[in-house]
Amino acid sequence: MATSLKGVQYPKSVILYAVYFYVRYAVSYRDLEEIMAERGVDVDHATLNRWVVKFSTDLAAAAQKRKRQTANSWRMDETYVQVKGQWAYLYRAVDRDGRALDFMLSAKRDKAAARRFFKRAISTNGRPDRVAIDKSGANLTGLQAVNVIRKFAGSGRLIRIIQSKYLNNMVEQDHRFIKRITRPTLGFKAFHSAAATLAGIETAHMIRKGQIAANGKTGFQQFASLAE
Repeated sequence: MATSLKGVQYPKSVILYAVYFYVRYAVSYRDLEEIMAERGVDVDHATLNRWVVKFSTDLAAAAQKRKRQTANSWRMDETYVQVKGQWAYLYRAVDRDGRALDFMLSAKRDKAAARRFFKRAISTNGRPDRVAIDKSGANLTGLQAVNVIRKFAGSGRLIRIIQSKYLNNMVEQDHRFIKRITRPTLGFKAFHSAAATLAGIETAHMIRKGQIAANGKTGFQQFASLAE
């Protein structure tokens, strides 16, 4: 993992356990402080928050590199997350089998944000044959902009765009896990900490769905292996 755990006061296993427990289950930092105390670890909720924010992004990047191959038929949608009392937008995509592809937190819901998300998802997962989206004009124009760039760059076949509420039910249902885990936060205090925490939650969700080779490991062991 790019971010080193060397020099921290607590053992690596303790830090990773705390981070995993927070991003996997619907608990507050004060709840997690009590849980850690029950296991003989005296650590305050502010430190737990710093661990999650500091290490989640690198763990998510490692998960993206190790995840199983995904299908080339996508479902894309966005959901709402509260940051500093304002609504931000979590762009998410899964494949036709419900496997996570990518995610991106954005302060705005517009063509530029949608285009940025699609470019990011394609760079990570490769070009899809088709993408199902809802009736959002911003998502449509954002994906069309990606196709225009591909056309002029001579990057091969264009992406087929399907606007279908029915096909998008899968990703909308998938939002529920993310919303359930974030509910105890009562809203994030800063954009960067929201983005990092959501990266950890998405990683735990990916492991839960079997997208990382288990090799007999538990969910936590798979999560911890991302730091190796």
